[in-house]
Parts: sequence; C-alpha cells; structure tokens
Amino acid sequence: MPTSQVAINKKAAKSFFESKQSRWSSRIINLFFCLLSILFIIPLLLVISISFTDEKTLLQSGYQLIPEKFSLAAYSLIFDSPGVLLNAYGITILVTVIGTVVGLFLTSLTAYTISRKDYRYRKIMTFFVFFTTLFSGGLVPFYIMVTQYLHLKDTIGALIVPYLLSPFFILVMKGFMDKIPLEVIESAKMDGASEWRIFFTMVIPLSLPAMVTIGLFISFQYWNDWWLGLLFIDNQNLIPLQLMLYRVMSTIEYLSNNLSSVNVSIDMTQFPSLSTRMAMAVLAAGPMMLVFPFFQKYFISGLTVGSVKG
Repeated sequence: MPTSQVAINKKAAKSFFESKQSRWSSRIINLFFCLLSILFIIPLLLVISISFTDEKTLLQSGYQLIPEKFSLAAYSLIFDSPGVLLNAYGITILVTVIGTVVGLFLTSLTAYTISRKDYRYRKIMTFFVFFTTLFSGGLVPFYIMVTQYLHLKDTIGALIVPYLLSPFFILVMKGFMDKIPLEVIESAKMDGASEWRIFFTMVIPLSLPAMVTIGLFISFQYWNDWWLGLLFIDNQNLIPLQLMLYRVMSTIEYLSNNLSSVNVSIDMTQFPSLSTRMAMAVLAAGPMMLVFPFFQKYFISGLTVGSVKG
C-alpha cells in the first residue's frame, strides 16, 4: 500500500475515534444536566402537589409527588376573600413594572457612562460603584434616609426607590457595554448624532441581551421582595404580595404552635395549614415562572457575553 494511502487511512481512523469520543462526551454532559434539571424541578413539583393534597392525608402520609387524596381546600380558603389577594397582586405588579423600567434605564445609563473610554472620570466612577458592593452604610442610616430625608414611608416609592440602582447590575451591564467599539460612537457623532440619540438608537439595541438579562434580574428582585414592605409599609392597602404571604405563613405557624394560649375557636386539625402555605407559594411564584421561558435565550447570551473579558 502506498505511503500516502496509509496516512489517509490513519487520519480517517483518528477522525472517526475523535468523533465517537465527542458524541459520548456530549451524551454524558446532556445526561448530567438532565438529571440536574430534574433535581431542580422536583421541589417545585412537590410544592404544587402539596397545595392540591388533602390536609389529613398530608398529616398521615407525609409529602408525596402525586397527591394521594386531591383537594382544593387551600385554594378555596385563599380565594374565599380575594380582595386582599388581588390588591396585593396589583401592588406587586405595579411596583415590578415601574421599578424594572426605571431601574433598567438608570442602570444602563450609568453603565454606559462608565464604559465610555473617552470619559475622563471613568476609573474613579467605576471604583465608587465597585466600592459600594463591598461596604454599605448599614440598616439604620438606610432607614433614616428613606423615612426622614426622602419621606417615602407608607408610599409606593418606598417599595421602588431603594432597588433602582444595584452596583452588581451596573458592573454586569458595563462588562457588556465595554465590547461596543468607541469608533462606532465617534462615527455617529461625526454624522451629527447627539449623545441621547446614540444611546437610544445605537447603544440600547446593541445591548439588548444584557438589557433583557438585567431587566429580568431587576424584575425578580422587585417581585420577590418583602423586606422593604416590612420596613416601610404600615398601610394595609399597600401591602405587596410577598409580604402578605410572609404574614399569612407567620400567622398560621403562630396559631399552630400557640392555639392553647390564645382565645381563638379554630379547629386546626380541619384547617389546611400546610397546603395553604404551599398554595400561597404557588400563587406568588406562578407569574414569574411563566415569564422566564420567554426571555431565556437573551438571559444566556447576556450573561456569557458580559462575563467574558477580551
């Protein structure tokens, strides 16, 4: 056999084994992430299952992925007086929408400013942003600032303003905007475009994956927050959903543990305490779980591009 033919056969055999090895590696990786995904999904399915399970069955048989005895008692109890729940939903949706839009605008504006290589104070401003990720003023100055100086106590602003700018989100967005060539911006300026026009018509469209990713993070932060409501909201009409969930769970737990010491005529054996807690968790998390899949492709690209350094 000619020498050239032997070399071709060796090359083909090597390519065949490498291809086979690559396929096996892909299968193992896919299998690993499938198992990991199942481990993440199981707790969620368990919460949903518990919310639809009869309370007595839960006490007798424990938690099960498939309800042994199906019951809607928990949801019936929650929706028996839907006014409070709907009001809390409205407050949370309003805070999430306004906070996400305004917070995303301010975050992108700040990140764009400190990402511009021709900005004289770029390094010192970046240091100030980074410094706040390491040190903060503490809870007491934060409370005094919001209540005494900004006068936001018992207002919707108390649920929005404190989360408008996050140093972590600014730095992630800056990492993405650093990739935008300065020559593109200078070219636009030579054509007569103003800074605002460059920002809205060039920078934001080029940063769409990062904008969607950070926007999703901000919306999750607003949707899941109950701490600001606990600190600053006493008006019952401004209670957000997560704080209402927290109070319901605390009340049920208190009654379950101290029923003999309080003058309340409730038969806790008939009260769906466990399933009600899980039903509240499902109702609180449901909308965001439906929103997340629509932004997943932007979420992945925004995080990876923003994290890779050139």
